[in-house]
Amino acid sequence: MPRPVQSITFVASESQAAQEAAHRLSALYGNDSEENADVVVALGGDGFMLQTLHRFMGSGIPIYGMNKGTIGFLMNEFREDGLRERLGAAIENAIHPLTMTAVDAAGKTHKALAINEVAIFRQSYQAARLRISIDGKVRLDELVCDGVMVATPIGSTAYNLSAQGPIIPVDAPLLALTPVSPFRPRRWRGALLPNHQTVEIIVLEPEKRPVNAVADATEVKSVHRITICESLNDTGLILFDHDHSWDERILAEQFRY
Repeated sequence: MPRPVQSITFVASESQAAQEAAHRLSALYGNDSEENADVVVALGGDGFMLQTLHRFMGSGIPIYGMNKGTIGFLMNEFREDGLRERLGAAIENAIHPLTMTAVDAAGKTHKALAINEVAIFRQSYQAARLRISIDGKVRLDELVCDGVMVATPIGSTAYNLSAQGPIIPVDAPLLALTPVSPFRPRRWRGALLPNHQTVEIIVLEPEKRPVNAVADATEVKSVHRITICESLNDTGLILFDHDHSWDERILAEQFRY
């Protein structure tokens, strides 16, 4: 059933193309305050879409992206005409970010949300040595690698896919645990986890082989322990055109060659 859309807020990346598009759309449809918005329309690329989703996380306001960037996997096609009708007919998907809790070398605890993935990377020329536990049980005593990540369904088509991780439908209750350039065990290619499970990563030899942890755009240097789980308290809403839904994008990506 179409949703009524009266108030639209336009936000745009700093690129000239996005700013000009926001100006034209504001002239056509008005640009209401964020407090009164029925929908936020984000103009830019996937990076800007992630920023906007973080900004409005938990607000209950759905975000509809229109591509004025490069890849635009999270975005809808840019068109100026019929916007209210498109917004009213768009399919709404709820997304649940990951919570990263990282303890650094000084013992300080850092927390951040990740819509795409939490990734752990080696900080120096030496490979990282990591121990991975799931819900308190050690599943991998030692992983020697360039890094490892936990990706959400939304993030499964981003860095996770580049690291040969699986693509996950947006409504699947799963997370992808994917290594980056694993050296030992060489043939381990990761795992699919139920989204209610908690991943703990212990850095072995942290002084000799330091690693950083990244939750989307938030980076913590020289971490010793990282805990990752799906947030139970934070929800974002994203809109896709009904004729180009997230499910369709997932299917198309899996048959791309």
